[in-house]
Amino acid sequence: MKRRGFIKKSSLLGVSVGIPSSFALEINEPKVKLKKFPLVIATWDVKNATKKAWDLLESGSSSLDAVEQGCMIEEADVNNQSVGKGGLPDRDGNVTLDACIMNSNGDCGSVVYLKNITHAISVARKIMEETPHVMLAGVGAEKFAYSLGYKKEKLLTDKSRLDWLDWKKKSEYKPIINIENHDTIGMLAIDKNGDISGGCTTSGLAYKMSGRVGDSPIIGSGLFIDNEVGGAVATGLGEEVVKTVGSFLVVELMRNGYSPQKACEEAIRRIVSKKNSNYKDFQVGYIAINKIGESGSYSIHDGFSMTKYENNLNKTFKSNFYSD
Repeated sequence: MKRRGFIKKSSLLGVSVGIPSSFALEINEPKVKLKKFPLVIATWDVKNATKKAWDLLESGSSSLDAVEQGCMIEEADVNNQSVGKGGLPDRDGNVTLDACIMNSNGDCGSVVYLKNITHAISVARKIMEETPHVMLAGVGAEKFAYSLGYKKEKLLTDKSRLDWLDWKKKSEYKPIINIENHDTIGMLAIDKNGDISGGCTTSGLAYKMSGRVGDSPIIGSGLFIDNEVGGAVATGLGEEVVKTVGSFLVVELMRNGYSPQKACEEAIRRIVSKKNSNYKDFQVGYIAINKIGESGSYSIHDGFSMTKYENNLNKTFKSNFYSD
């Protein structure tokens, strides 16, 4: 069995998420609901990305193709300083990218600490499709990309460099995420066949320690797909998402009968209820879809949004949030 395929198999074992069995049986009673797809959703206001994905879905392309090319739109946008080319650097001034992708079969690919290549999401897909591995990192990932024909690029733009130099004047190292920092692009899609895929791509926490990797490229934390259930992606302070294996948790909650909305809400509650949680100082948000095309989003604080393209309508919705 391929190692990346193990992730799919383990999900089918019905891992417990702390739900009483009697309650799970009650809420799992079959309900007749109309399927709604194709559909694409993404973290934040990224209508250009969701439009690209939607156009592909409408033409009959797979959800995997739609997610990859939708994410590539944001990676190439130098005005987006949290993804791809133009992303804000680490403390040493280096732009490093993380990404992962997962298809409807449970196969997945991930790349971490990638330099000099704009489209980390595409490299992640190639890792999934052309290697026996799930994840490649650093120099090895970069060499792999060059072997596929990718060209070396300068990712640090003049604007991001000036912002970094300005930050260095104070060098505030405390990893507090601004409430509305668009730090990750996560995308989920259902194609005309009802198959679900997802992707996550980011340049990571601005001015992070060199070598830092967050949740975005980690399958189960930044992204998880189970084609029998649904999918979820996370955004925000990755360290907190990893501690609760957030996206996997959302999908398992949906497996046990939660709607995408309620699953996202419960996953956020798991974070804020942790002992010694300083959740008022950071943001985390989730989006999710289930097998019939229902969607949901939720965050710790105000300011998070989800873009949804369905029925030829491309809209950004403000997310509900936890903050008291």
